[in-house]
Amino acid sequence: MTLPHFRILTCLVAALLAAGCAPTMLRNVADAPIVSNKEPLSLDDVRVAITRAGAGLGWIMIEQAPGEIIGTLRLRTHEAIVDVTYDTSTYNIQYVDSANLNYNESKGTIHKNYNGWVQNLDNAIQRELAALN
Repeated sequence: MTLPHFRILTCLVAALLAAGCAPTMLRNVADAPIVSNKEPLSLDDVRVAITRAGAGLGWIMIEQAPGEIIGTLRLRTHEAIVDVTYDTSTYNIQYVDSANLNYNESKGTIHKNYNGWVQNLDNAIQRELAALN
């Protein structure tokens, strides 16, 4: 490999690595419908499903008040904190705070892993709600 080709390859690899760490728009979950085979659902049923979903993924889920749970996920040096509000028909997952995730409030961006964690939590909540009997 010639020196110019090596430099081009090095620049491409550096660009790909930088793009992989680039921040992305922060994702919240708003008014996600609650779908379950169990009818009618109580607020406690929803709380249990959300708590189980989070705990199963390593989130620390702490009830703040009826209809509100604070979820904290700590992975290595990263921390994400979300507020999960709910009733018997919908739930929301809203960003609260983070550490080492490059959150930029003015741009509304955060490390791309955060959105994956929130998506996983959303999917797990839906699974737990669907499994209620």
